[in-house]
Amino acid sequence: MSRPPGRKQENHKISRDLFVLTYGALVAQLCKDYERDEDVNSCLDRMGYGIGIRLIDDFLAHSDVKKCRSYSETADVIAQVAFKMYLGVTPSVSCCSATGNEFSLILDKNPLVDFVEELPVERASLCYCNLLCGVIRGALEMVHLAAEVTFLQDRLRGDAVTEIRIAFVRKAEDRKHKRK
Repeated sequence: MSRPPGRKQENHKISRDLFVLTYGALVAQLCKDYERDEDVNSCLDRMGYGIGIRLIDDFLAHSDVKKCRSYSETADVIAQVAFKMYLGVTPSVSCCSATGNEFSLILDKNPLVDFVEELPVERASLCYCNLLCGVIRGALEMVHLAAEVTFLQDRLRGDAVTEIRIAFVRKAEDRKHKRK
């Protein structure tokens, strides 16, 4: 039996919508479980970190990326390959520091908020998509790049775009072990 044309794309759309709705339900439950937005933000970051340290294996196995030689190359791979691969969007990258270790990913459209109109007034400090920060941080750590990842702007808070800042802290030293 053959598949009708376009069926795979339809399944991808259904899977993405299911993920986005499930994510919304997760955030809603965390908001019920925790009174403070900071606790919800922290929990989302920890969950994302756990996903990121596992997702990097899938990313490296299914993408044709080579070893990045610079922080800017790493930021480009995150934006042009990883975001496209997993979320279907390609954020723009802008360098934010003279030393070249801080970058912003600018998302004109954030698929995680497709079904969210606005945050409730009592949840003004909630970082709804903080899971993404944890995913990026966890994945980078697994390739020996320590980074601080934070949301600077968020459309859910009334900003024009969604902006994620990646600040590379230090490059982990390649340790060469000598046999004795």
